[in-house]
Amino acid sequence: MRNLENAPRIYVGTYGQYNNGSLFGKWFELSYYENLKEFLQDCYEFHRNEFDPELMFQDWENIPDFLISECSLHKEAFAYFEATGEMDEETAEAFEIYCKQINYWPSNGYELDDQLESFQESYRGFFGGSGKDATLEYAYQYVEDTGLLSGVPSTLEKYFDYEAFARDLFLDGYSEYNGHVFADY
Repeated sequence: MRNLENAPRIYVGTYGQYNNGSLFGKWFELSYYENLKEFLQDCYEFHRNEFDPELMFQDWENIPDFLISECSLHKEAFAYFEATGEMDEETAEAFEIYCKQINYWPSNGYELDDQLESFQESYRGFFGGSGKDATLEYAYQYVEDTGLLSGVPSTLEKYFDYEAFARDLFLDGYSEYNGHVFADY
């Protein structure tokens, strides 16, 4: 985990208690557990006063919605937390965006390793600092990295329309979400 302040946690009650008008439960810090099985065992142990408790995840923090619902936590959640815990915050944010809005993991059926590899191939970086237009910033970087204007006389280079070029790049081939740029393939 990156730090305890951003650590994933879930408030776990039961449907039985909820149906009886009680929100009794406990916050469980997921960073204390190795895997889903260990976490669920602790939840059932906490609610041992009920016969066959049906767990209800009433609230959660720092867990992407694609990994959790009111009644389940995805089996790959702990592997996801481990992978993002090794990333800096900017990259972890980009990976969450990629999983949620671009490549729809885990519903796409990919293994986490395949999803990470696909993300690394697609992610171009963060270009949204200081309130700048991320698409325009990326267009400048793209032109520089590819040498698109190398060999063009500097008197002509200043007439290149970066805004139009950025628009074209992001119409077909690239996407931008919250300053993060991804190649669309």
